[in-house]
Amino acid sequence: MPVTTIYHNPRCSKSRQTLQILNDNGVEPEVVLYLEQTPSANELVAILEKLGMTARQLLRKGEEAYKVNNLADTSLSDSEIIALMVRFPKLIERPIVVVANKAKIGRPPESVLELIA
Repeated sequence: MPVTTIYHNPRCSKSRQTLQILNDNGVEPEVVLYLEQTPSANELVAILEKLGMTARQLLRKGEEAYKVNNLADTSLSDSEIIALMVRFPKLIERPIVVVANKAKIGRPPESVLELIA
C-alpha cells in the first residue's frame, strides 16, 4: 500500500477518531502535526488537487483568523487564501488523509475508509 499521511491535530476529536480508524484498519500513517509542521503553499495546492476542492472550501470559517483576515471576502484568490493558511494553519480544515493521488477530510472520520479499501 502507498504511504498514507494524516495532517493531524491531536487536540481535535475528529482527528483522533480518524487516526484510530486508520490504525484499526492496519494503517500506520505518517503523522504530520500541521500546526507545528505547516504545509507550504505548494504542498497545500497539491493537497487541494487531491481533495478536488478549492482553497475556500478547505477553510475553517469559525476560526478567529478567518474573521480577522476578512476571509469572507469572496474576491480573495485561492493563492491569497493559501498564503493565509500557511501563515495561520488553524484555518486548515482537519484532519486530512492523503494516499497516493487521493485525499479525504476525516469529517466524518469514516469517510477515509474509501482511501484504504
